[in-house]
Amino acid sequence: PKPPAPAAVTFRSAIERAVQEGVAPDDMTLRLTLRDEAELKRDRSIAVDDISFDAGVMRFLGVKVATGGVTASTLERGGSSEPTA
Repeated sequence: PKPPAPAAVTFRSAIERAVQEGVAPDDMTLRLTLRDEAELKRDRSIAVDDISFDAGVMRFLGVKVATGGVTASTLERGGSSEPTA
């Protein structure tokens, strides 16, 4: 079997799909496992503009990132949840 896609690729795809469907980035929350958060922070392929930290909040492509407390990373799309992995 082929290895899983990098976390950044998976999350970018899910966020872009939600935006195309009319969901605003401010209405989404990316709930990450601790492992996925660490991978996202270390990924050198991510543009500096794609990830930000402000007032203790991490954002990826404008979407708030919440870390921990989940067994699988998901993208919450303003009330619904979409598995990302």
